[in-house]
Amino acid sequence: MKNRVYFFDTTLRDGEQSPGATMNLQEKLRLAHQLEVLGVDIMEAGFPASSPGDFEAVRTIAAQAGDIQVAGLARCVESDIDRCWEAVKDARNPRIHIFLSTSPLHMKHKLRKDPEDVLRMAVEGVRRCASYTDNVEFSAEDFSRSEREFLCRIVEATINAGATTINLPDTVGYAQPEEFASLVDYVIKNTPNSDKAIFSVHCHDDLGLGVANTLAALRVGVRQAEVTLNGIGERAGNAALEEVAMALGVRRDYYGLEHGIKTEQLYPSCRLLSMIIGQPIPNNKSIVGANAFAHESGIHQDGMLKNRETYEIMTPQSVGRTESNLVIGKHSGRNAVRNKFESMGYKLDDEQLNLVFEAVKQLADRKKTLHDDDLMALVQQEIYRIPDRLRLRHVSVQSSDAGGVPPTAAVIMDVDGMEKSGAGFGVGPVDALFNVIADMVGREPELEQYAINAITGGTDALGEVTVRIRENGHSAVGRGTHPDIFVASARAYVDALNHLAKREEEGCRLHCQHD
Repeated sequence: MKNRVYFFDTTLRDGEQSPGATMNLQEKLRLAHQLEVLGVDIMEAGFPASSPGDFEAVRTIAAQAGDIQVAGLARCVESDIDRCWEAVKDARNPRIHIFLSTSPLHMKHKLRKDPEDVLRMAVEGVRRCASYTDNVEFSAEDFSRSEREFLCRIVEATINAGATTINLPDTVGYAQPEEFASLVDYVIKNTPNSDKAIFSVHCHDDLGLGVANTLAALRVGVRQAEVTLNGIGERAGNAALEEVAMALGVRRDYYGLEHGIKTEQLYPSCRLLSMIIGQPIPNNKSIVGANAFAHESGIHQDGMLKNRETYEIMTPQSVGRTESNLVIGKHSGRNAVRNKFESMGYKLDDEQLNLVFEAVKQLADRKKTLHDDDLMALVQQEIYRIPDRLRLRHVSVQSSDAGGVPPTAAVIMDVDGMEKSGAGFGVGPVDALFNVIADMVGREPELEQYAINAITGGTDALGEVTVRIRENGHSAVGRGTHPDIFVASARAYVDALNHLAKREEEGCRLHCQHD
C-alpha cells in the first residue's frame, strides 16, 4: 500500500535512554503489550548486545509478542548481530536493525575509517543479518550531515545486500524540515533500487523539529516513522508518536496517508509510560497534556459553547481522553474490578486481581472518587514493579512551624524479610523520612531530584512522587503513589533504593563475568 505509513516505536530502546526512564522487565512487558493494543507496526524492544539485562528483556518480549514485528538494535559488528538474532528469533515477526555512521564527521572522528571501509562494513553487516532473516533494517547514522552521493552508494549497496528497510535518521536533530525533505527526496530518487525497500526516518528533537522533520519526510515518499511515546529519548528526545499519528489523521486532506494506530489508545498509552518512568506529562504537551483540551479564554469558551469545532480540531475522545469519573469504589465487587481493568487493557491473573482489589478498597476509603488514572497508578504500584528487598509498612510524621522540636518521622519497614523500625529528625518532614529510611538500611545516597504530581484533581487527589538518588556511581529512580504525600514520598524513596540495589547487583555480576 503506497499510502500506508508504518509506525516503528522505539520507546523501549531509544526512549529508555532518556535520563531517568529506565524500566524493569515487568514494566517493559506491560508497555510492550500496550504498544500492540495501540496498533504499532514494529516495536524496537532494545539493544541486546548492550547488557545481559537488555538481552533478556528483548528475548522475553519477542517470545510473548503477537503479530507485531519485534526489532532488536545492533551495531554493524558480527557479535552484535549474532546476539541480536538470538534475542529476537522467537518472535513471530523478528527484525534485525543495524546502524553505521555515514557522515564525514562521524567516519573520521568516531569510526576512524574512510568511506570505502564504511561501505564494506555496511554490506557485510547486512549480509550477515540477511543470513538470519529477510526482515533487515539498515540505518545511516547522522544521515542529515552526510554527503548525498555517498548516501546513494551505501543505500544502493545495502539494499542489494538484503536490507528491506532503509532508515535515514536526523541523529542529532540538526536538520530543518525543507532541507531534510530535500535530502531524503534526493536519496530516494537517485538510488537505482530504491523501489526495493521501505524508507524510514528517525528524527531527534534537539531543535524542537522532530515531528516537523518526520512529517516533511513522509510527504516525499518515506513510509516508516520511527517515534516514541511522549517523545522521550536520547537528549531532547524523539518525534512523538501521538503527534505524528494525529497530524496524519487530522490533516488527512493534506497528507493523504493512512496508518494503523488506534488513536483512542494514545492517551492511555502515554499515561502508562508516564507512570512507569515517573515523569509527568507536561500540562501543555500536544495531544495528551492536561491543557490540550482546556479552554480558559472567554472568547474561546464562548466559541466552544456555540460549536466545539471553533477551537478544537479533534475531540478528546479521539485520543482516549474520556472524562470518566467514579466507576469503581469500595462497594465494587471483584468481577467489576476485573472488567474495569480489562477495559483499560490490563489482563490480571487471580493473584494480581486480589492485590489490586484490596488496594482499590483501601484507596476508596480515603478518596470519594476514583478516576481511571488512579486505577492505572494502583496497577503500577501493586503489580508492575521489581521484587522488593525493602518494603514499606507504616509511616508517621510530625511537623510544626511553632519551633522547638524539629520535624520527626517514624518508619516501620521490612528489610530482607525482617521487620525493622526507626525514628529521626530532619529539616523538614520529607527530609526526616528519608534520613530515617537511609539510616535503617545503612546507606547515604545523594538525592538528585524530588518531584510531586497530583494524578487527579481535588484535595483528595492521589499524589505521585518521583525521586532520583545516586550513590557509588549508580543512580536510580523511584516512584510512589498515595493520597498522603508523605507516604507517597516514603514509597518513592524505598522504590529508588530497591532499584539502586538491583543496579549494583547487575554491575557486580557483569564485573564478575568480565573477570
